[in-house]
Amino acid sequence: MRLALGSVVHDVTHRALVMGIANRTPDSFYDRGRHYDFDAFCRHVERLVDEGADLVDVGGVRAAPGIEVTPDEEIERVVPAVAAVTSRFDVPVSVDTFRAVVLDEACRAGAVVANDISGFADPAYLDVAARHGATVVATHVRLGPRIHDPEPAYDDVRAEVVAFLARRVEAARARGIGAERIIVDAGLDLGKTPAMSLELLRHSDDLVSLACPVLLSASNKGFLGELLGGVDVDARAAATIGAHALGLVLGCRVLRVHDVKAARRVADLTAALLAVRAGDDPPLGAPLTRTGVADDGVEVTS
Repeated sequence: MRLALGSVVHDVTHRALVMGIANRTPDSFYDRGRHYDFDAFCRHVERLVDEGADLVDVGGVRAAPGIEVTPDEEIERVVPAVAAVTSRFDVPVSVDTFRAVVLDEACRAGAVVANDISGFADPAYLDVAARHGATVVATHVRLGPRIHDPEPAYDDVRAEVVAFLARRVEAARARGIGAERIIVDAGLDLGKTPAMSLELLRHSDDLVSLACPVLLSASNKGFLGELLGGVDVDARAAATIGAHALGLVLGCRVLRVHDVKAARRVADLTAALLAVRAGDDPPLGAPLTRTGVADDGVEVTS
């Protein structure tokens, strides 16, 4: 399986990519605004890159309900941050936004991935992404971003999530976005109970049937805390590693994470194990990344 990030195409047959989270929000559930200040944000991104992030996901609005953030405010938070990352670091940038106008400005500043938790609810979103040649992330959400959903209900959560994402993949393909530029995400904790999120995690391979790379966004999320008896967000690191390992074995190939160092290690170890199981047998301790050129002249890493 291939995944394009800008001009580089990655072979993600075994090796997963690690997406480091870099929020410029004062009310993030995890960092609680520690990286809202611009200098703090830049230092945080430098740490993510040093720890092995394959790409950085820049967000300016939290997914959960909170203080209203206008499009202009989101642009003010996100666009300078994207520009700073692209100018200072050799790493692809994803923008975590559900607004087409924000995506347009972020892509002009250098973003190459459009990470949309709304499932492309903005009717102009896919057209903007296609115009910029951006890779898109289609995420399942029941009601929409920033909408309180205390009692989510589904007849069959697995089937409904897969069907929702299949429609989004079809919509992206209809706009001319190739399969190597479409990622799908089950949207754990987005309009799901802890039990539902666990069910989706346990059956991550359901999404593999969509023939697009699968993104797992489980890092320190509430469902992990609830499953461990209500542990605080600062005590979910081990549970996050366990969720990552399970997701990787079941076919997830992008990990959206807070702790890049831990995710990088579990991703590389799992890649080695999966390669051995497939008969590839890479030597332990050797670099798992090789760079070459595809038939179309695009650089490929594996």
